[in-house]
Amino acid sequence: ELDVASRFQESLVCYQEGIDLLLQVVKATTDEAKKHRYRQKISELTFFSDGKYHKQIRIEENATGFGYEKLFQEYLTEIVSEVWVEDPYIRQVHQASRYSLYNFLRFCEMLVKGPCKVKTIHLLTSYDEGSGRSQQMSALGEIKQSLSNYGVTLNIDFSSSIHDREIRFNNGWMIKIGRGLDYFKKPQGHFSIGYCDFDLRPCRETTVDAFHTKHTKKM
Repeated sequence: ELDVASRFQESLVCYQEGIDLLLQVVKATTDEAKKHRYRQKISELTFFSDGKYHKQIRIEENATGFGYEKLFQEYLTEIVSEVWVEDPYIRQVHQASRYSLYNFLRFCEMLVKGPCKVKTIHLLTSYDEGSGRSQQMSALGEIKQSLSNYGVTLNIDFSSSIHDREIRFNNGWMIKIGRGLDYFKKPQGHFSIGYCDFDLRPCRETTVDAFHTKHTKKM
């Protein structure tokens, strides 16, 4: 019923609960015929849940209405307390891309507002180049201090080989964005519509994929 109503996240919980209950029954029963039927049912539920929990959003060039709340809010349930952000470009490589640091700040603001109760954010990014490194460190340090005023700890690590971009929440959801957090176009001016409200900011073309890690097959 939940699948038919497109309430996929709720049906994921039901599938998982059903699988867990059947696994308990399999362990408790000695009837091999029943065990076989239960295992078949488990396979069916696993198939359905695996098939339902890859959601993809295609953001077209110049599209609007894709602020961070639009993309992430449905995954930020009240149990989310820890977040991992892996993005190599949370830095100021040059003037045109300096908004990546502001984008990360905006993402953190969304986490602080809730409804989740985030206590720890882990950021893995790469060092800026040349003279931009001191500005990067200063900006990230300021974000770290500001978050601490809200009871949130920001852990920052750097990698010279990081390439993939993904965001993970400790409720099992993982979101991959082709362009990372920096999928917005540069605003036309400091006083133009869309400068403050990301829902009104035109986007660059990218793809967003959401997975639930409990239903992601490991190679």
